[in-house]
Amino acid sequence: MQNRYQFTTDMKKILVLSMLVSSVMICSCQRQESAAQQQLGQRKVELDAREEALAERKTVLDGREKALDERQNALDQREKALAQKEGAAANARTNPTDVQGQTVNAERDSITQQLSASAPNRSQLEAQKAQKESGRQQQSQRELEFKAERERVRQLKLTGAFMAGDSANPAASTTSSTPPPAQEDTSASPSQTPE
Repeated sequence: MQNRYQFTTDMKKILVLSMLVSSVMICSCQRQESAAQQQLGQRKVELDAREEALAERKTVLDGREKALDERQNALDQREKALAQKEGAAANARTNPTDVQGQTVNAERDSITQQLSASAPNRSQLEAQKAQKESGRQQQSQRELEFKAERERVRQLKLTGAFMAGDSANPAASTTSSTPPPAQEDTSASPSQTPE
């Protein structure tokens, strides 16, 4: 019986030992699984954080790329506008039928018409010049006549001084009765000139 008892005790020991080993194995597996799950969880969190950071970076880079594209488009538009302006300026220099050239020509024509309307005709100017010239000739002729008259009066006075007894001096009567023609001319000449 002892054998039996011993056998049962041995069996109990083996059973307990196997149960203990299996429970230890189960516990150790659970611990490994929980540690592995923790590590896996940590890695997932890290990967999620990395993905979020990458997504933010991508968003920022997309924004920068969009801004650069907008700048590039703006520069292209400015370049096109400048090219068009330069082309228009080159056309204006080479082609006078340009719109700006037409406006300049129209302005020039209107100014020419205004000036021609306000300026006197050539025939009027020539008539005024001829009138002035004839006035000057008349004045110089009158001056010559006046000088000749004066010389004749002086001559008469000299000859009259030798005639002491002659009271009726014809030279004195001519000088006192007529005013000098040069004085009449000078007063009349400013009225003949147009203003």
